[in-house]
Amino acid sequence: MNNEGVGGLRLTGHTVLITGGGSGIGLAVAKKLVRMGNKVIIVGRDVSKLESAQKAIPELAIHACDIGVEEQRVLLAEWLKAEYPELSVLINNAGIQYHARFDQDPPSLDAIHHELEINFVAVVRLCSLLIPMLSLRSEAAIINLSSGLAIAPKSGAAIYCATKAAVSTFTRSLRYQLEQSSIQVFEVLPPLVDTDMVRGRGKGKISADAFADQMIARVIKGRLVLHVGKTKLLYYLHRFMPKVAYRIMKHGL
Repeated sequence: MNNEGVGGLRLTGHTVLITGGGSGIGLAVAKKLVRMGNKVIIVGRDVSKLESAQKAIPELAIHACDIGVEEQRVLLAEWLKAEYPELSVLINNAGIQYHARFDQDPPSLDAIHHELEINFVAVVRLCSLLIPMLSLRSEAAIINLSSGLAIAPKSGAAIYCATKAAVSTFTRSLRYQLEQSSIQVFEVLPPLVDTDMVRGRGKGKISADAFADQMIARVIKGRLVLHVGKTKLLYYLHRFMPKVAYRIMKHGL
């Protein structure tokens, strides 16, 4: 497994931006990073979720932003440059998942664009917009969340699976480009996590808090490719018995 270490990332005293931080995985990671002595900024589309998160964790900074819209991504970068020029960690966590069969009820062009923009284009653009800021820090990181579905897709969410595979490949290429810089580039492959996106679907989920604990512990250890929970088993299964991995995941929820 490509879990090569680089000495670890000291996850305290950083200024961290988390997309999709108002709930689920993003909020769980934000809560833990605040407790570890970091300044954490969460962004999302739902102002009420952001305000509820800040009420529960007063140390959080919040900023409403639809990262699926280019103009708002640019404004976010400008706001960060003015308000948080010391930004040192970017966590691209936000994601959406639509279920559609192309042979029965194909998604509209707007739905396709929306899923692509949030799941993949926003990751690429935020990296592009914020790398100049991150590169000024002596220790910085980009942490992109892909998915176990980047290894073996399921039938019910073809575009989601494709975007996560794209995030995985993009992250590796970006790591190559930045390997001589101060910016470490991590890919995190979550298993099925108990969040609103998968509410009522699937079994054997882990909690968002458990995921956050595992993710952060492995980042600190310097694991650049983090297979969390069952995605580690899926990685090995796909490596040695790919047909079995595809068969298992084909009808995954």
